[in-house]
Amino acid sequence: MREVQYLSGFLFAVVVKPLDFPVPRSLAHQPTNTTLSADCKALVTLRGQNVYKYPPPSIYPPPEPTLLGSGSIESPESFIPTDNMKYSFTTTSLALQITVVAASQLLPVEIRAPTVEHFEAIVGNDTYDFGCRPVALPTDDGQYQLHALLTRDQINFLSQEYSEVDSIEIRETKLDKRQSGKAPIGSGDRFSAGSVAPLGLGTKPSGSTIASILNVNEINSAVTGLVNAYPGAFFKYDLPVKSFQGRTSVAFYTGAGSNVNNYHLYISAGVHARERGGPDNVIYWVSDLLQANKTGSGLKYGNKSYTNAQVKSILAAGLVIFPLVNPDGVVYDQSSGSLWRKNRNTKSGSSGSSIGVDINRNFDFLWNFKKYFVSSASPASSSPSSEAFYGTAPESEAETKNHVSVYSKFPKIRWFMDVHSAAGTLLYSWGDDENQSTTPTMNFLNSSYDGKRGNIGDTTYKEYIPSSDLTGITRVADATVAAMRGVGGRSYSSMQAVGLYPTSGATDDYAFSRFWAKPGVNKVYGYTLEFGYSTNFYPTTTEFNQNILDTNAGFMDWALTAISVGLE
Repeated sequence: MREVQYLSGFLFAVVVKPLDFPVPRSLAHQPTNTTLSADCKALVTLRGQNVYKYPPPSIYPPPEPTLLGSGSIESPESFIPTDNMKYSFTTTSLALQITVVAASQLLPVEIRAPTVEHFEAIVGNDTYDFGCRPVALPTDDGQYQLHALLTRDQINFLSQEYSEVDSIEIRETKLDKRQSGKAPIGSGDRFSAGSVAPLGLGTKPSGSTIASILNVNEINSAVTGLVNAYPGAFFKYDLPVKSFQGRTSVAFYTGAGSNVNNYHLYISAGVHARERGGPDNVIYWVSDLLQANKTGSGLKYGNKSYTNAQVKSILAAGLVIFPLVNPDGVVYDQSSGSLWRKNRNTKSGSSGSSIGVDINRNFDFLWNFKKYFVSSASPASSSPSSEAFYGTAPESEAETKNHVSVYSKFPKIRWFMDVHSAAGTLLYSWGDDENQSTTPTMNFLNSSYDGKRGNIGDTTYKEYIPSSDLTGITRVADATVAAMRGVGGRSYSSMQAVGLYPTSGATDDYAFSRFWAKPGVNKVYGYTLEFGYSTNFYPTTTEFNQNILDTNAGFMDWALTAISVGLE
C-alpha cells in the first residue's frame, strides 16, 4: 500500500508553447504488465491514426525501443514525418517512461499547452494519474491546462526531458491556499446518533464554516437526524444489497410526500472513495432546503441568493439522494489516507491495488468495452490492478446494484447528477464518443458499429443524441456552472463527458441510456459534477467549505433549470 503525501509546498507546472513535433506511433505500445497508479487509464483513444492530427506529417526512421521502467514494450512502428527531430526523442521518451507506482508520494501537476492536441504524448502514458479522467480546461490566457498527480521521479523525468526543448517552459510555483493541510475527518458523531439534525451553510450567517469532513458513521447519523427533525416529510430506506464488507447503504427522499411517483430529481455521491466532501455537499444542501422550508426563509451561498419560493419548488419536484454509494472504500480511504478510489471487493485481487472495482465503470452501458470500442481505446480496464477496473460483469458490484435499484423504486426520475471531484467541471452525455444529432441509427445499441466507437475525432462513429435532448441538457449544464461561478470562489465549466477520451459503464451514461435500452422506462438526463480544484481530492478546510458553497449553489440552479425544462 502506498503512503501518500498529498500536497507539498510546490505546484509543478509544465507550460507547453506551440510546437512542431510529431507524435510517434510507439505511443501506441504501452506495456500491459504494469501496476497502474492512474485514477482512470490515460488517453489511449488518441493512439492510432487519430494521434497524428497535430502536427502535419513527414518521415524519418524511429529510434530503437527503450524501456525506462518495469514492463515490456513492443518495437515501435514508423513515425509520422517531421523536420524537427530534436523534439521526437523527448516525445518518445515521455511515452516510454513506464514505471510501477507502488510506494509513491503524489504531487499535483499542472500542464499548459496552446492546444488540446499537445497533451496527447503526456496523456498517452497510462501510469500517470489524471483524476477521474483527463480533462483539458481553457485558461484565461488562451491556452489549455491539464492536471495530474505525479511522483517526484515522474516530475523530475519530465523536467529533464523538457529541459533542452526551447519552446517548452517548465516552472515550479509555490502553493499558497493549499499548503495549510487537508481538512480533518470528523471523530465521534456530531449528530449524536441522529438526535441532532445537520445544518448547512446556506442557512447560517455569512462566514460560517464547518470544521471537518463527515466520517461514514456521521453520514448515516446525519440522515437519521433529518428523519427525526422532519417526521412525515423526510424518508430514508435501506438499499437491497450489502457491501462486500457487510455494510448496509441507505438512501432518502424528501419534498414530494410518500408517493414515489412524485420524485423526479436524483443525486448520488461517494462513488469514488478518495473524493472527499461529496456526501457532505449533498447532505448539507438538503438540510438547508428543509430548514429554509420550515422557517420560510431563503438561502445564500456566497454571492448567490435564493428565495423561499425557489426552495419550495425544488422540494415539490421530489429529491432522491443516495449520499454514500461506496461505504467500504470511504472507510478505508479515511483511515489510510491512501487516495483510494475503488470499492474493497477482493474477489478479483486480494492485495494492494488489485483489490476493488471502479464502480463508475461497472454500470451496464457498453460495459464490455473490448467488444464495443476500437481496440486502441481504453474506456475502462480488465486488469484488477487498474484504478479503472470494470469488474467481472455489468452491475457485478453491490454498490452498482443499489444505485440502479433507485430507478426501479422511483420510476419518474427525470434528472440525475453523480457528485465527484476534482476538476471544476460539469459533464453531460455522451461519454463513449462525440455527440451527433443527424443519424439516429448510429447509436450504442447498433451492433454494426461494434468495434468502432471511441476514436475521438474520426467520422466513423459518433453517438446519437436527439437535438431537443441536447438543447435541454446543455441549458441545465450552463445554468449550473454559472451558479457555481457566481458564488465567488472559483470558475467552473461544462462539457460533454467524452472529453479527451471515452468511458464505458459510467453512472451518467447509464442513466441516459436506459430509455433506449430498457423499453418503457423513463428518460433520465445524467450529469457528473467534478467539484473542487483539479486532482485535489483531499481539500483543505477552507476549500472544503468553499466546495459546499459552490456545489450547493450548483444544485439549486441545476434543479431549478431542470424544473423549467420539464420533469415529465
